[in-house]
Amino acid sequence: MGRWGDEDVSARLTVDLDAVVENYRRIESTSAPAAVASVVKANAYGLGAIAVSGALYAAGCRRFFTAQLGEALALRNALPDDATFYVLNGLWPGTEIEAAQAGIVPVLNSLDQVRRWRRVAASWGGRLSAILQIDSGMSRLGLTREDVRVLAGDPDLLSGFEVQFVMTHLALADTPGSCWNDIQLATFEKLSNLLPAIPRSFANSAAALTRPQRPGDLVRAGIGLYGGQAIASGPNPMRRVVDLSARVLQVRDVPANTGVGYGMTHVTRAPARIATIAVGYADGWPRRLGGRGAAFLDGRRLPVVGRISMDSMTLDVTDLPRSALDAGDFVELLGENQSLEDVAAQAGTISYEILTNLGPRLDRTYARYGAGPLDGRVYA
Repeated sequence: MGRWGDEDVSARLTVDLDAVVENYRRIESTSAPAAVASVVKANAYGLGAIAVSGALYAAGCRRFFTAQLGEALALRNALPDDATFYVLNGLWPGTEIEAAQAGIVPVLNSLDQVRRWRRVAASWGGRLSAILQIDSGMSRLGLTREDVRVLAGDPDLLSGFEVQFVMTHLALADTPGSCWNDIQLATFEKLSNLLPAIPRSFANSAAALTRPQRPGDLVRAGIGLYGGQAIASGPNPMRRVVDLSARVLQVRDVPANTGVGYGMTHVTRAPARIATIAVGYADGWPRRLGGRGAAFLDGRRLPVVGRISMDSMTLDVTDLPRSALDAGDFVELLGENQSLEDVAAQAGTISYEILTNLGPRLDRTYARYGAGPLDGRVYA
């Protein structure tokens, strides 16, 4: 996959911004007439929130969800003023004025957050907005049944600011056949009906793809934007976004009955050729892939042997021609031959964790292969 180039990088992570936009468009077309917001929390799932949000903004997206206020503030300074940022975790006490000054919209998850935002809103002449989140059965964040009844019985609590949406989150949206989705949606509808008529949001990528006839008023697209498989089974309809390749540090001949790596968990049965590549668990590559993961070269699988180290891992390349691989070459870790879901399954985790763990040492390149939806612009 290439020799040493001018740039001195050990691994290259390529983010296809055209693919991000295409995935956004797919969710948007499936969800119509509902609006679609982009979830860019955790640095856009590890891929770079400023670049990704800029591409999505250029494609027409105007609503963005983060988890924390700091994430929203960083993006507020990077995108034009007509972009709206929502904070899923709500606001810590004492940060309301900072959020209000920046035009950040909090998701209010408790009566305490409602009351605090109402007090701040009183001095802003009704110009502030918020989202109410109802816990419909996930038991994570959101207003309880009792909280909603309090709000319903005291309309003044919601006075002084605009409630843009009432939202909930489905625990099993990636399993569309689960009865829990229907139970949660019924609970959400019953509790929402106690409040004034407010637009509703419950669909993530999975729910938008599996419930196109009922997407709600605002879809919150997350993993689907980044090429992950939003639905637990079946083909992945989203376009691949991430390619990751790592450089070979060294290739060596190893005799039979020789240990490889920490703990000598792999011992060669016959003479072998071992390639050491420059990605390890400090770069977010799961340590559990030792002895079970793989890299690829020109479509050929190169198994990981031995434990994955902090900065490197070792591959058995015995079956390759000697001229096929040398120090400085690249091998594929994510790409055409190995998807996020493949790696996640081998590591016993989910694609979200693989993405968000990709570390800052990985050199990120933002590729735009086509003209059109990005219009030549990226706010980075």
